[in-house]
Amino acid sequence: VIAHPKYQESRRIAIFLSMPDEVQTEEIIKDIFKQGKECFIPRYKPQSNHMDMLKLSSAEDISSLALTSWNILQPSDDDTAREEALAGGGLDLIFMPGLGFDKKGNRLGRGKGYYDTYLERCMKHPRGKPYTIALAFREQICESVPVTENDVPIDEILYEDC
Repeated sequence: VIAHPKYQESRRIAIFLSMPDEVQTEEIIKDIFKQGKECFIPRYKPQSNHMDMLKLSSAEDISSLALTSWNILQPSDDDTAREEALAGGGLDLIFMPGLGFDKKGNRLGRGKGYYDTYLERCMKHPRGKPYTIALAFREQICESVPVTENDVPIDEILYEDC
């Protein structure tokens, strides 16, 4: 990931805080700050498909985040001091999680459509849609995954031995 040309050229990067069953992102987050890039993480709104990408001030900032009922660390709802990526300069790159992927760029998420609706909002931003890279385990690559017309394909899927 760290040697990837899109990562190298990107300044504003959104990345998920990994759950135990996902590709671990902690070292990537540390590198984002080491390289002087800006790091944004998701804040999901329960009972909706709305998600914002909020700026982290440092890798250590993660320890100040609240744990949600889904067991995900994220900025609390009353945390209004953080920059939302689309309210500012947009994003260059989004690293995306998922349960399954196919080689056509289709992604099976957890069913709420958070990333798809966020990417739709990105397309309305002056900078347009950021490059998207899914981080996957080889076992998550399928022949095909079910998609709907609302699903936004991923630009690239990175997995071991890809």
